[in-house]
Amino acid sequence: MRPLQGTTVVALEQAVAAPFATRQLADLGARVIKIERPETGDFARDYDQTVCGMSSHFVWLNRSKESLTLDIKRPEAIGVIDRLIDRADVFVQNLSPESTVSLGVSARQLRARFPSLVACDISGYGSDGPYGGKKAYDLMVQAETGLLSINGSVDEPAKVAIAVADISAGMYALTSILSALLVQSRTGVGAAIEISMLEALGEWMGYPLYYSGYGDKPLSRTGPRHATIAPYGPFSVAHGEVIYFGVQNEREWLAFCQKVLRQPSLAADCRFNSNSRRVKHLTELHDIVDPILSALSAKEAIARLDQAGVAHARFNTVDDFAAHPQFSARGRWTNVGSPVGPLRALYPPWSIENVTPRMDPVPEIGQQTGDILRELGYDDSVVESWRSAGVV
Repeated sequence: MRPLQGTTVVALEQAVAAPFATRQLADLGARVIKIERPETGDFARDYDQTVCGMSSHFVWLNRSKESLTLDIKRPEAIGVIDRLIDRADVFVQNLSPESTVSLGVSARQLRARFPSLVACDISGYGSDGPYGGKKAYDLMVQAETGLLSINGSVDEPAKVAIAVADISAGMYALTSILSALLVQSRTGVGAAIEISMLEALGEWMGYPLYYSGYGDKPLSRTGPRHATIAPYGPFSVAHGEVIYFGVQNEREWLAFCQKVLRQPSLAADCRFNSNSRRVKHLTELHDIVDPILSALSAKEAIARLDQAGVAHARFNTVDDFAAHPQFSARGRWTNVGSPVGPLRALYPPWSIENVTPRMDPVPEIGQQTGDILRELGYDDSVVESWRSAGVV
């Protein structure tokens, strides 16, 4: 039995944050009914067409869901949503705060009508304050949190390539919903949950926030290197190859000097005998480390790093990552169905004894609309008339 088997989630969702949260609820066994616009659907369906004509984001975020098309501006649609919520355990939405209030589907509005419901609002900045209701996408939140100021090279800031603001918000929505469901199972009482992308990514900015707030200078951009740990990052070895490694503590530094550099006395050098000193004297450190490593082949360097117990990695492309031997060895690949046929997919990154993740197909736009409406008590003539009128 899956942990959320028997749990029904209604999702008025789009883009990344809410779909990421609800897909993970589906992974755990919940039934997720995704409400989409008639004809066009979730606009993430059109981000690209790289997955045999489907969007890579949509495929990633929407397996194991049922798609119900509704024009939510029509009064008939609001009646359908009410019937859905009356049977649901969880409602999740990431429309703008003004839209949700005008539709009567904000978390607090719904909780007043459905006391046992777990209702979750996700927005860019929250429902109030000077930024309340302001439109936000991932880049804007990365900029507002200061993430752009610390990511990238010395000369130029860079956006994190994946949607970290959306992903962080989706993760905190997930953990909040699971916590509220636990309370609901004990008391029968639901909860109104509010998640903002700014606050979610702000939590992940904790280390630079403390570093800059209490240090004598802001955290600097260092590309793939670490701003406060050394040696850490990419290092050139023979034949133009590059390996990545990091020395995290003084025990590793001693082993690195003894077994990788083979200069044991360097460990006690007053310029390098603590991490803060190594960072302060970074140029001098690289003047010693770089020539030694550049004389070694990648195989020799990796053997020495393994002997010293220092974590290391090769520079992989996404294609290299997709062919990573660890995934195959641990049986982490499977296939999911879709409107364009079977697609390769990674299992969720958890392994729970006696629980198999749900890995059902990615739905076509409105694929389950008729079945869901009939389940709610609408007969075929109503469904067809609504199709003709553009309600569904």
